[in-house]
Amino acid sequence: MVTDLSTLYRSYIACLNQRDWSRLGKFVHEDVVHNGASVGLAGYRRMLERDVAEIPDLVFHVEMLVSEAPYVASRLIFDCRPAGTFLGLQVNGRRVRFAEHATYAFRAGRIGEVWSLIDKAAIEAQLAL
Repeated sequence: MVTDLSTLYRSYIACLNQRDWSRLGKFVHEDVVHNGASVGLAGYRRMLERDVAEIPDLVFHVEMLVSEAPYVASRLIFDCRPAGTFLGLQVNGRRVRFAEHATYAFRAGRIGEVWSLIDKAAIEAQLAL
């Protein structure tokens, strides 16, 4: 069993990038909470599947990672082309680069809570060009 949270988190990111949704429960607790909402594993999976549907070329790049049990904080970088509307913005296939700052609380070896902030202003600035 992996006990190092940094290694466990990187395995979770690999799972996301491989779209291996059947293994998601290995990394995410069945009672996961996302930004204060109790979504559960099924809801979390639906959220990720929706993200991939909206952004077919979505790849999670870990730029920064800090781990102090039971927490992991990560700055994720995305360089992608959302197909239509993303975060209420009409991106329509334009290439955008933005960051997500996410903090995770692990419980029983899995992600139990996620706090996520996406830099929407960076996307808006790129669309204005």
